[in-house]
Amino acid sequence: MEISAKYVFNAPAAKVWDTLMNPAALASCMPGCESLEPAGDNEYQAVVNVGVGPVRGRYTAKIAITEANPHQSYRLAIGGSGSIGFANGDSLVTLEEQDGKTTVQVISQAQAGGTVARVGQRMMESVARSLLDRFFTCLQETVNRDSNMD
Repeated sequence: MEISAKYVFNAPAAKVWDTLMNPAALASCMPGCESLEPAGDNEYQAVVNVGVGPVRGRYTAKIAITEANPHQSYRLAIGGSGSIGFANGDSLVTLEEQDGKTTVQVISQAQAGGTVARVGQRMMESVARSLLDRFFTCLQETVNRDSNMD
């Protein structure tokens, strides 16, 4: 399954980048995140409680940031498993600043297996997009709030 989306932040790329690299900001915006702990250089261990339709579960996930090009792009790899199945994803995240605003583009490839995958591809795509939108809307609010405090 491929998902792509764009989000516009009312802040320069450096500010958006700093927020995207801030584990506390990420954890507070990640839907269902129970914990996000460092597990190495640009690697994190997370516990997330999410669901697809009526199928809900708790996942332990490993998150790694690679190919970081500060203020411009990075690759995000996520692998998670739980009692209802597994989910793996790889995303390319790019930032483009213009006139003091930053557009963040996310292009993701994801796979799921187990009970969670049996609910259907269309529902999974809808849920994945909803989670992505909730996450970035929260990050936009965080950046705006932090910019107003500067």
